[in-house]
Amino acid sequence: MNVGTACDAEWAGSLKRTAIDKRAVGHRVAVRANGLDGDERADRKHHGSPDSAVYSYAREDYDWWERELGRELRDGRFGENLTTSGIDVNGALVGERWRVGSALLEVTKPRTPCVVFRNWMDEPGWVKRFTHAERPGAYLRVVELGELGAGDEVEVVSRPEVGVSVADWFRARNGDRDALRRILDVPGHDAKWDAMAERVFG
Repeated sequence: MNVGTACDAEWAGSLKRTAIDKRAVGHRVAVRANGLDGDERADRKHHGSPDSAVYSYAREDYDWWERELGRELRDGRFGENLTTSGIDVNGALVGERWRVGSALLEVTKPRTPCVVFRNWMDEPGWVKRFTHAERPGAYLRVVELGELGAGDEVEVVSRPEVGVSVADWFRARNGDRDALRRILDVPGHDAKWDAMAERVFG
């Protein structure tokens, strides 16, 4: 579990304010409606929604990236405030609920790579590489307040019988027609996918 505060970072000659630098903490942290206590957001316009209160990334995906990039990646390096182990974050369904500590969280959508993430990683073609890897991690909203800490189990307490996975959402948003068709087959899917299908399939 990682908590970060906003800091100033100089990239390409311009000073940017970012809270992407998350560091592990050894104490328990309160989970509030807009995220973890002490976890600051520098860009509230793009990262201030209750639907993105918690960002989860899997240690297993970090291990994959370490092999790809040839360097070590500490927990929190991608800006997540909840690093997991033993759960398929990208295979989680939107609407799936996790009990972590005493807090109840609900999966809402995948992470979309941005320019801050690109600059932070300082890897050639990072946005394209991250997108191609299809390991985005998941945003979650807070359903029940509580607290969590390092070592807490992530328990999946409910999961839609049918639904849209984090990975399919990410793929469809990036032009994967098969993923979009799978989403369209889900009863009660969001109308925005129909609008996208009209653009994609004509």
